[in-house]
Amino acid sequence: MGSPMRPALAETLNECAGHLLERHLAHTKEWFPHELVPWDLGRRYVRGQAPPPEGPSLPDGVLSALFVNLLTEDNLPHYFHNIASAFGTESALAEWSRRWAAEEQRHAIVLRDWISVTRMLDLFALERARMRHVSAGFDPGIRDLTMTDGIVYLTLQELATRISHWNTGRCLDESGAAVMKRVAADENLHFLFYRDLTTAALNSDPSGTVKAIDRQVTCFQMPGSSMDGFTAHAVSIAAAGIYDFRVHYEQVLLPVVMTHWRLESIEGLDGDAEHAREHLVCWIARMRRIASRMEAQSAEVRDGRPRVSPALADGADGCATLAGLDASQGATKPPVRAGRPAF
Repeated sequence: MGSPMRPALAETLNECAGHLLERHLAHTKEWFPHELVPWDLGRRYVRGQAPPPEGPSLPDGVLSALFVNLLTEDNLPHYFHNIASAFGTESALAEWSRRWAAEEQRHAIVLRDWISVTRMLDLFALERARMRHVSAGFDPGIRDLTMTDGIVYLTLQELATRISHWNTGRCLDESGAAVMKRVAADENLHFLFYRDLTTAALNSDPSGTVKAIDRQVTCFQMPGSSMDGFTAHAVSIAAAGIYDFRVHYEQVLLPVVMTHWRLESIEGLDGDAEHAREHLVCWIARMRRIASRMEAQSAEVRDGRPRVSPALADGADGCATLAGLDASQGATKPPVRAGRPAF
């Protein structure tokens, strides 16, 4: 990940990673994807055969969440390549990266099996989208600037993913909810690992870490943002209340950046880091205002009042990509609903 890290910081993080890995292994639970899949719903797929009558249809936002969540998990080879390249092969961080990859792989397995037997999505469109997405690779961009940047980003991303999986599960039947709950539990443990590793970085290198937090928060993008139709899917996901500006502010930025990392009370910062902190505090305040305005707009829609234009004019450009809510990219694309071509 980007430029080399100071030896003292690298040693601190590797030592911390060893303790965090031990904690992780003590708390994680063994589970098997095949035990969560309702195989009795499965049937042979015959090309050209008319689909069976559909049961209760899921909202488009839930279908989009399933699509985005699965294709994001499918791109694991590229994520692991980036992380393993940074963490090396003979260290606690390297051991963690391999364990993390093994656990993440189960997520794609169980999600695809559940979707396949329930036929919630068009399996042909889903596979074509997977081939395009994985074949296109993954450009980490600013997430790869330093190892600290990568660790901060992974903290935010793992928590956002956990929330998305959990909220998606709340919209599914009992079997789907069990799948998403199990995957979300894994993602929560991954989040805790990276969150506490970032805390160690803050203690060892407060200035460098605060600058990394500023970069990653204000430029945050979900890893699947390059997939087919991501912006339209993200708008649909936000409309369903699964993941939007309010969720990102209240469940990611406020509890982690402001409260757990105590952004406003960190001491010993150099001039550039102080500037980065001031910039980030102002940015998060804008996010709060945007989240409040969008919540008010949602209430107006629920009450049948006219909806005003999207509240994206407050300068928080990075979060527009975060939620896929950039109005300038608002082209719509239908979700890959079973029995209907989508791409």
